[in-house]
Amino acid sequence: MNKLWEWLDDRTGYKHLVNEALYEHIPGGSRWRYVWGSTLVFAFVVQMITGTFLWMAYSANSKGAWESVYYIQYEMQGGWILRGLHHFMAQAMIVLLALHFLQVVIDGAYKAPREFNFWTGLILMKIVLGLSLTGYLLPWDQKGYWATKVATTLMGLVPVVGGDLQKVVVGGADYGHATLTRFFALHAGVLPGLLLVFLGIHMYFFRRAGIHAVGADKRTAAYFWPDQVLKDAVACLAVLAVVMLFVVKGFMFPPQEHVAGVPIEAHFGAELGAPADPANSYSAARPEWYFLFLFQFLKLPIFAGHNEIYGAIVIPGLVMGLLFLMPFIGRWKLGHGFNVALILALLLGAGSLTFMALREDWSDDGYKAAVADAHVQSLRAVQLAQQGIPDGGAISLMRNDPKTQGPILFTRHCGSCHAHQPVEGLLAADPLLAATKPPEQSSAPNLYKFGTTEWIAAFLDPHAQKLATATVDGEAEVAPINSLTFFGGTAHIEGEMASYVTDTIGDEAEWTPDQIEAVVMALANESGVESQEKLDADQVAAGRTLLQDDNRCAMCHKFHAENDAAYAPDLTGYASREWLIEFISNPAAEKFYGDNNDRMPSFYLDPHQPLANRIQKKELELIVDWLGGDWYEPEAIIESEKSLESVQVLPDE
Repeated sequence: MNKLWEWLDDRTGYKHLVNEALYEHIPGGSRWRYVWGSTLVFAFVVQMITGTFLWMAYSANSKGAWESVYYIQYEMQGGWILRGLHHFMAQAMIVLLALHFLQVVIDGAYKAPREFNFWTGLILMKIVLGLSLTGYLLPWDQKGYWATKVATTLMGLVPVVGGDLQKVVVGGADYGHATLTRFFALHAGVLPGLLLVFLGIHMYFFRRAGIHAVGADKRTAAYFWPDQVLKDAVACLAVLAVVMLFVVKGFMFPPQEHVAGVPIEAHFGAELGAPADPANSYSAARPEWYFLFLFQFLKLPIFAGHNEIYGAIVIPGLVMGLLFLMPFIGRWKLGHGFNVALILALLLGAGSLTFMALREDWSDDGYKAAVADAHVQSLRAVQLAQQGIPDGGAISLMRNDPKTQGPILFTRHCGSCHAHQPVEGLLAADPLLAATKPPEQSSAPNLYKFGTTEWIAAFLDPHAQKLATATVDGEAEVAPINSLTFFGGTAHIEGEMASYVTDTIGDEAEWTPDQIEAVVMALANESGVESQEKLDADQVAAGRTLLQDDNRCAMCHKFHAENDAAYAPDLTGYASREWLIEFISNPAAEKFYGDNNDRMPSFYLDPHQPLANRIQKKELELIVDWLGGDWYEPEAIIESEKSLESVQVLPDE
């Protein structure tokens, strides 16, 4: 065996290299304060190893990036550990950088003859920050996309070349595939390469000048091996242990409620938001915590408007210039004191600004709501991805999901007139149905649970009751149809239907409760919204007869039969997907309200002229599907809902 080692040494000279590495002279012996540089190298090595394995599964294109990260997080064996290690070790590097920098300045290890060692350290610091910035975008989720957009917008503030510089980095005027590939090339190729080069140069200058030991004359000198190696190893293990605690924190703080259809890996490792979508803004967009101080700095009133360049470019540039001048300033004792005070002031200032930013965010209800919504969207994306990601990429998961897009599109196109909210005493809250922000003044029916037996029964309820939504002034005692929940804000409050409900249906000699319920069942059966298990076939048949009765509903409405006398909306297929699409497309059509239409615009009149329509066909379908509750839900949620309904029914049986 000895001969083998001798042969190996003869060919490679490894013994000399090992001796050079381990038997470095340390004046004053080993100390814990020297460990920060080694922990930084250790963190970088971990990043290189984990990054290489992540690279093997990552796809750097805007269509497949989120999908590949989803694969790593949820399907690759141990992928969430790998990704979590890479994510949290990157953040640990920022902390270690600050500690190492602080130790170097306080100990005066930046002074002659170590100027170049110090300057290469500053360059390494900027490279590490660059790695953090470029890595944030790579999952291609909403959080990274919008935060990176905020960060790169600052480049546009650079005088003369700012706009062009931003285009070069972004890869054009818009953020997209070119942006992602450039950031990936920087993150996985250019910056690690530069870091290796400058780390080598940094180490060369470090070994050439030797370690700067404070109070070395009072302690016995020693070699790097074994005591300092032991201390460095313990420190590296401590860093790894802390990082792993963050990776597996989901085990220690499990979610209070498990979301059906979402694998448990969602709570471990690094967070993965919903796929990036330039069409849906992300109001909770913030830089990572280590850039928050700069974000908050730019919010100071003094940097408002055209002065932003001073906060984003000039002052950070001056600070960096001062840091590079530290070796010259520190030649004198007073200068060294200035340098120490400067670095402490910078760290204290950055910490205070970060604290201010966090405090502002967590006292901002709008921000907290946006964070909560982003979390819901991320879990929803995972639920959908569990069923397979379509050829259109991960973005199509959310864009084609009625549960996600429905509330957004409804608020945008319908929310100025229609509410979609539960109403006490009329429309009970359902955890599966999202309530949208109510209009300032409802002027059209509330469409929460539209087409269900609950909605139709409330609409046809002739009995006056005290309703909070009865008038614009507040409570009043009216029949539901005359409240703001239904016709109260429309011209139809003066129409025949409103009086028919209150006068004729309200007269038990004309309509018995069983007959009203039968009509409710028959209309709900038309909509297809209500579960068939809740509809009694005999009542549906009886209701259909009543709807076709010339002395009742057929006096005004058409229902599955020719009816020349009909002038009110056709109830054939009432509230079904096809009926709603047709109705929203043109409510003034003869089949619906005709000349009696009350202000509701036509949203999709001509399929051959898309630009002439108020809404695109796909958007219309998403709104209708959302109103009808027609979207994918994991089986566990459906079963849970059924169980809840059966429990609610039991007391009446």
